[in-house]
Amino acid sequence: MTNDNGLSYLLPGILIVLPLVPALLLAVVRGQAMRSAVVWTGALAVAAGSVWLAAGHLSGPPLALAFDLPWLDRAVAGAGLLVSLYMLFACRGIVKREWWIPVLIVAQTVVMVLVEVAGPRAERPIVIDQLSLVMALIIGIVGGLICIYALTYMEDYHRHHPEVSDRKPLFFFLLFAFLSAMFGIVFSNHLGWMHCCWEVTTLCSFLLIGYSRTEEARRNAFRAMGFNAVGGLSFGVAIWWQLHNGRAIELDSMAAMGSAALVPAVLIGFAGLTKSAQLPFSSWLLGAMVAPTPVSALLHSSTMVKAGVFAVLKFAPVFHGHTAGYLIALVGGATFLATSLAAISMSNAKLVLAYSTIANLGLVVACAGVGSPEAVWAGMMLIIFHAISKGLLFLAVGAVEHRTGSRDIEDMEGLLATRRALGIVMIVGIIGMFLAPFGMLVAKWTCLKAFVEVNPLLAILLAYGSAPTLFFWTKWLGKVISVPGAARPAVGPLSANEWAAVGTLAVLTVCACVLFPLVSDYAVAPYLARQYAGAMVAPAGVGIMALMLGLLVLAIMAFIFYPPRGQVSARYLAGANMGAAGNTFRGPLGEVTPASRNYYLMGFFPEGKIILGGSLASIALMIVALAAVLR
Repeated sequence: MTNDNGLSYLLPGILIVLPLVPALLLAVVRGQAMRSAVVWTGALAVAAGSVWLAAGHLSGPPLALAFDLPWLDRAVAGAGLLVSLYMLFACRGIVKREWWIPVLIVAQTVVMVLVEVAGPRAERPIVIDQLSLVMALIIGIVGGLICIYALTYMEDYHRHHPEVSDRKPLFFFLLFAFLSAMFGIVFSNHLGWMHCCWEVTTLCSFLLIGYSRTEEARRNAFRAMGFNAVGGLSFGVAIWWQLHNGRAIELDSMAAMGSAALVPAVLIGFAGLTKSAQLPFSSWLLGAMVAPTPVSALLHSSTMVKAGVFAVLKFAPVFHGHTAGYLIALVGGATFLATSLAAISMSNAKLVLAYSTIANLGLVVACAGVGSPEAVWAGMMLIIFHAISKGLLFLAVGAVEHRTGSRDIEDMEGLLATRRALGIVMIVGIIGMFLAPFGMLVAKWTCLKAFVEVNPLLAILLAYGSAPTLFFWTKWLGKVISVPGAARPAVGPLSANEWAAVGTLAVLTVCACVLFPLVSDYAVAPYLARQYAGAMVAPAGVGIMALMLGLLVLAIMAFIFYPPRGQVSARYLAGANMGAAGNTFRGPLGEVTPASRNYYLMGFFPEGKIILGGSLASIALMIVALAAVLR
């Protein structure tokens, strides 16, 4: 651990505060031209700051900012109290039907007041290491690009939804405030500071999900607040537990305590499960789809859900070798399997993205619960690939939806032929999801190896969850590259702001795939060597991975230079086609049967039953995990 008195010493704090400058400006700016200038300047500044900090410290030792400013502790605690009071005020109209939400907020507020009375102090309130730097890059670059994308998107959004009152100043203020809170989460070594930023993200997500103020949006926003309040209370109890037992509330010290920190680690891990929408808390993230696309992208790819898996990964060394860690890993594995199966029956592209997000995060949670160096390596690599590729896909789907009025995968048939550049971008995003984690043989092999050594059940969940994932991504890819058999809804060109975001994310996806050994060597390996006393992870199958990457790059080049052509023939419908449209067929017994989209297999994979089963299994595992550490 080193202390740096140069500019890099101040940069983590600057990155936390920096997004608040454009946020405050955007709260009062009304003109689109001025708003664009502020957003572009703020996004570029945030991205440049995160890159600068990472470039100087990614392969070096952790950097600690040691200072003792009691007034700052009180200011952060006061900010957390104001957030809780505002959320209570927002709940005033739902007390009768959703009474449990304000009850949780009050309980959390009482716990944090007790914590503040105890006077928590941290000698090193801010610490940066490789994991926090990776997260900072994701927040700064992906989050900044989403803010730029939102400029044109929100103008179109209000043209398509004139019934929604125009509150863009609040919207863009919240986007940048969200980024500030996320930087606070990943750089805070003081658990009290981290909890405050944790709650700020809950408040921002509540306001963003409910942006349209429709009944559905309000209902989903309160669900997100309620489920995250469960995690916030658990987080607060973990801090109180540490203080009650006279222990440090510094994150890095707790991670090095081993079994002595198991109780607060499980409590904060539980908070991470709620924030990352693991079963049974997944419905809040699915409900977030009602919000404008930039909100969905921000919550799913670079901010809210990543805060959850970040917290769980931080305590991976504590979970390693303990029953509670195995049970948390099983929660992630059950979530991964259930949501992967549920995604098969979805034709709504945003729901597919939502379920696949929850599934990928489940796999990261499983890796953190196992806690071995190999598993943590795989978890960190999955976070990187997922953040870039999923952000790209959300923005691409949002662009298609705004131009066609549909987010149905069926309406994306032939997108490569009708809107080639956008089709290529979507193909790059889907290929990125193939690589993370299931086409990425290195991560898959590493996960399997780590899981088999700990508990073969985890390996079974990984194997059976990977097959449906491959199926629904292939199904979507096939629609995009097919030759359309009939006229499709017109897809207009993207704006310059949208192309800046989507194009940059496409390039970053390709670079992350091609340069994955460098990402491993310079971002992940140093973190593992410090956390696990010099442990070195040597992934197997790098040669196979390189060959596969080369073939995928060739496939992308083929789509670019040789777009799909060919004669359209009638579909084979398991019988003699009837009529020119080919929508019905005559079966073997002479009956006329209408064609159906049977490749969604809704009868075989009913969403409700699958999610219910996974939720019940996860609840049972969580109860056993808490019992295991409290006995």
